[in-house]
Amino acid sequence: MTDVAIKKEPRGAVLITAERCKGCGFCVEFCPTKVLSMSDEYNSKGYHFPKVAVPESCSGCDLCGMYCPDFAIFGIRLKKSA
Repeated sequence: MTDVAIKKEPRGAVLITAERCKGCGFCVEFCPTKVLSMSDEYNSKGYHFPKVAVPESCSGCDLCGMYCPDFAIFGIRLKKSA
């Protein structure tokens, strides 16, 4: 038997507007697929904002956007390539 690497297409993507973020971390906490983590960087207001740590795991569910009180992040579903 041979080991074959199967490349999994991402089902979703996360879009982040770092300048809107106040660093509450709700998006990171409630992401069901653990795609996000908090960045070590700061925005202009001095807050840590989220970053996409595992993009291939994103399902596009948009729970990050639903929990974000500042509308700084949202998830989208990607269309399957033919």
